[in-house]
Amino acid sequence: MNTLLAFYQHLGLALSLLVVTTFLMAGMIKGVIGLGLPTIAMGLLGLAMAPTQAAALLIIPATLTNVWQLASGGHLQTLLTRLWPMLLAIFIGTGAGTLWLGVDGGQWVVRALGGALLLYASSGLLLPAFKVGSTSERWLGPLCGVLTGIITSATGVFVIPAVPYLQALGLSKDQLVQALGLSFTVSTLALAAGLSWRGALGSGELSASLLALIPAVLGMLLGQWLRQRISTRLFKRIFFIGLGVLGGHLLVNG
Repeated sequence: MNTLLAFYQHLGLALSLLVVTTFLMAGMIKGVIGLGLPTIAMGLLGLAMAPTQAAALLIIPATLTNVWQLASGGHLQTLLTRLWPMLLAIFIGTGAGTLWLGVDGGQWVVRALGGALLLYASSGLLLPAFKVGSTSERWLGPLCGVLTGIITSATGVFVIPAVPYLQALGLSKDQLVQALGLSFTVSTLALAAGLSWRGALGSGELSASLLALIPAVLGMLLGQWLRQRISTRLFKRIFFIGLGVLGGHLLVNG
């Protein structure tokens, strides 16, 4: 138990409470709309700690909640058959980018994270829905995968451009949520491999990440409960506005 708590004892009470609150909030958002845990966590934790620390805390909560998400829906085999080129490109891009760029790049990384958040929020609020044809899917999927991997390696955020691409495939609601979980799982595992290779994922970070799973799961359960009782469209709009404000702050003040 002392080993599990050592990381948080070093952080202090204020930062430890920030970690718990962040993962509770991020888990709730993920429970409602199927994404947002790494985005919110990196955005908020990045204001108070090094990006490598924030990324390390994400590993276990992001992986297990994503596995939970991808295992639900009944479309796993179909999605794997359709999306494997993109998923392979995400893994390669994230792993190579982590070794090449690293997650601890100072102000450049913080501003890159802000730009990624702002772009994603803007696309969710302003851009009309678009469709990807079967011919374009053959080359656009791997390209989006590589770009997503590079952005993930630099910022710890998995959403750009994978999420807009998946939304453009015309998947059903259940298929989209399951595809997001699949994409995020691959990104998280690749990020973990890269961090481990760079020596940024030791036993202390893994223990701290394990404890961060508790508020993340509680938040996700709360979010799933809320999803049945509120307008998802309204919640997504509020979420994108808040995400854009946070992204703009990081981009300007990095």
